[in-house]
Amino acid sequence: MLGLGLFPCITTYNKLIHPLCRKGDVQESEKLLNKVLKRGVYPNLFTFNIFIRGLCNKGMVNEAASLLDRVKKDGFAPDLVTYNTLIYGLCKNSKVVLADFYLRQMVNEGGLEPDAFTYNTIVNGYCTMGMVQNAEKFLKSATFKGFIPDQYTYCSLINGFCQDGDIDRAMEIFNDASQKGLKADIVLYNSLVKGLSQKGLVLQALNLIHEMTKDGCTPNIWIYNLIINGLCKMGYVDDANNLMNDAILIGYLPDIFTFNTLIDGYCKKLKLDTAIEVVDRMTSHGVNPDVITYNSLLNGLCKASKYNEAIETFKSVLEKGCAPNIITYNILLESLCKVKRLKEALDLIVEVESKGLKPDDVTFGTLLNGFCENGDLDGAYNVFRKVEKNYKFSHTAATYNIMITWFSKKLILIMAEKLFHEMAEKGFPPDTYTYRGMIDGFLKTGNVDSAYNFLLDGIEKGFIPSLVTIGRVLNCLCAKHKNFEAVGIVYLMVRQGIVPEIVNTIFGTDKREKAAPKIVVEDFLKKGHITYYAYEVLNDGIRDKKLLKKTFPKKSSPHISTKKSFGVHKSKS
Repeated sequence: MLGLGLFPCITTYNKLIHPLCRKGDVQESEKLLNKVLKRGVYPNLFTFNIFIRGLCNKGMVNEAASLLDRVKKDGFAPDLVTYNTLIYGLCKNSKVVLADFYLRQMVNEGGLEPDAFTYNTIVNGYCTMGMVQNAEKFLKSATFKGFIPDQYTYCSLINGFCQDGDIDRAMEIFNDASQKGLKADIVLYNSLVKGLSQKGLVLQALNLIHEMTKDGCTPNIWIYNLIINGLCKMGYVDDANNLMNDAILIGYLPDIFTFNTLIDGYCKKLKLDTAIEVVDRMTSHGVNPDVITYNSLLNGLCKASKYNEAIETFKSVLEKGCAPNIITYNILLESLCKVKRLKEALDLIVEVESKGLKPDDVTFGTLLNGFCENGDLDGAYNVFRKVEKNYKFSHTAATYNIMITWFSKKLILIMAEKLFHEMAEKGFPPDTYTYRGMIDGFLKTGNVDSAYNFLLDGIEKGFIPSLVTIGRVLNCLCAKHKNFEAVGIVYLMVRQGIVPEIVNTIFGTDKREKAAPKIVVEDFLKKGHITYYAYEVLNDGIRDKKLLKKTFPKKSSPHISTKKSFGVHKSKS
């Protein structure tokens, strides 16, 4: 059109960029805008509204906000659509506080009146962010200004309180809606049933189904799916199956989600024969199994150690024309590794790439574990090095931890230390599992000093060790008569706030610092993390005034923190 010398008016231009911006293709729209600007066609407010929407759809909400500010500077008066578009984009991108600011701006500076969409967007934004109290406070202000909450408002609040774990308040909101003349419909019931089911209150959710039927509101299969999913998560898969049967009897046909939920539930309980029966049943109801169905079955077979059956099932999946995803391949990979078919496992990685799928850290983690579990650490290390080059895969802390843990288990600590330092150099800070693996390896070789130094280094870098890890170091230090170092760890824990919750209830800094070390040691013994001999050594050390005069390992924080405690940080042993 431009090539023919024909220049579109701004209305035509707006029609051209509208579908582009709706898809988030702002860059292409800008190119087109620059071309028409050169020919003397100037944008109007609708043009800017389209661009703001496009930027928001692309997640570029800061740029969208800047554009609105520019609109005002260029002499345009943003309208309700402009502000609503930006407010919606901000809330969708978790910037609800900024959205609230622009709402006040549209009222105070623009003289515009917010509508139901404006208010509901911000209420939902606060609820989605877990700031449900802010949502209530905002709503109270909005209703004072004349806003009448509708179905959408109440759904947002119910969802917000359910996510917050306050089911009682969610029920109050639900009842409040009815009292204010808003007839409860399927959407409101869905919100409450979802919240109840997710919190394990399935009996209350079932009662709600009976209640909604009495109110003349017919439940749909989505509501049944919510409760079936809740029952399966609680382990009541047979009850979930019975509920599906009840739904079928009254005319509701289960969908793929219903069947997949049941199949996954039975597979997790290793009731694989029943899971296969459900697969046969879904086919008879005209619902075809998908990749999620087969992934559940494969995972169940793998967890039941039926690895050969899992491999055969995978072959039948391909024969049925179902395209596997990376999860499918990861499950199969684990099965191949478990039956020591490592060559086939390596070949499978090539197949994954040939199918256009991208192997992830689970893929390579499973492969590395497979080699290690089969006693081939050299093979594992060879794969570890090759995957970066051959598959352009960047190792993660998880893959480093696998190799470090196995080298430590096999007491090849030179390699473990090499990888420990390498992962830090590559930007992966060692975590709980890394330090635990290293410390356990040193302790097994009798190298208590290195274990002690690694523990101190970890704590100084913010690592919160498990009680089991600390207990092992304390036991070995006491056995080697390194009482000063052992007692020093206890005091370092106190200074860093790695203490039982009870310590934080002691008023007065002096009293806390005196009582805390004894409480820490007693807690170790009570939980079985130290021997009675270590307990006696540590207890004596804490009371030893000569020992206390020595300088223990120090870190910057001189007080007991109330943020870190054994009650909060429970690392796996």
